Amino acid sequence: MTEEQTVAPESYTTETPASQATAAAPRPALTVPGAAVGRRKQAVARVRLIPGEGKMTVNGREFAEYFPNKLHQQLITDPFTVLELGGAYDLIATIDGGGPSGQAGALRLAVARALNEIDAEHNRATLKKAGFLSRDARIKERKKAGLKKARKAPQYSKR
Repeated sequence: MTEEQTVAPESYTTETPASQATAAAPRPALTVPGAAVGRRKQAVARVRLIPGEGKMTVNGREFAEYFPNKLHQQLITDPFTVLELGGAYDLIATIDGGGPSGQAGALRLAVARALNEIDAEHNRATLKKAGFLSRDARIKERKKAGLKKARKAPQYSKR
């Protein structure tokens, strides 16, 4: 028997060997501006992203001042966090209608759409997987005739 025949065959696996794995280098932010519109409930958010140092203004006010709720702040900055682009873009937003929660949801959708527009080739898959590119279509149900609200009926009296 020759040497080649005595060597055991390599075991096969679906994982990439460590020798072939490439280290993912942090991708630099593009120097391209982007703009988009996001909607949720009655709120409409228009966003412009400009390459900068991460300054955010909403309706001419500071971001933290306009959205004092930390949950809303986190919701809005999630697209930047997922793409690891925190501090890469300045955000200028104008929001009309709705309440704080609807406005935060509209702004998040607008930011995600703007980031997708800037570099769809690299950003779209990550944003789509995180669910940031889908619009929340839930809206208030209309009031029906004979009812007090959409589904609330007047009190029934048997006698």
